[in-house]
Amino acid sequence: MNPVDIINELYAPGSALHTMLMEHNRRVARKALEIAEKVPHLNPDVQFIEEAAMLHDIGIFMTDVPPLCCHGDHPYIRHGILGRAILEARGFHRHALVCERHVGVGITAGDIGKHRLPLPVRDMRPRSTEEEIIAYADKFYSKDCQTVVRENSLEEITAGLERHGREKAEIFRAWVKKYEGNGNGNG
Repeated sequence: MNPVDIINELYAPGSALHTMLMEHNRRVARKALEIAEKVPHLNPDVQFIEEAAMLHDIGIFMTDVPPLCCHGDHPYIRHGILGRAILEARGFHRHALVCERHVGVGITAGDIGKHRLPLPVRDMRPRSTEEEIIAYADKFYSKDCQTVVRENSLEEITAGLERHGREKAEIFRAWVKKYEGNGNGNG
């Protein structure tokens, strides 16, 4: 499997959206692989992490977010389930689940109902070490058409998650301790 081939099928190489997505995905993949190296005792599948990190945002072109150069029909919150459908149609079921489960620190069925999110009511939280590592690494990189990719500090990430509830920030803090070892992180 070559993630870049899949991206190039769906995104016009050389376009602002393609450039931004590729840069974001490469940074997330690099960070995820660095994290995986820190936790060999968890036996992460590094080949899968690299592939899935490159594909985690594959569905963004179907969303309507002009600052991301996306002019589709769906709200951004749906990019994970859209990506899942794209990859499942290609037979990449395990990679597809990363698309769905990387949003925020995961979305619960309760979150979907409580906030009336335009998503199927099901648990969309990372379940495997690999899914968790990619979701964690993704939080460190914001994207937009102007700056392409911006690195976020631990404080910025935590503050952003706090807006969705203290429990979301607490999940991220637990990931920092789990994957950075000292709780201070390096982002």
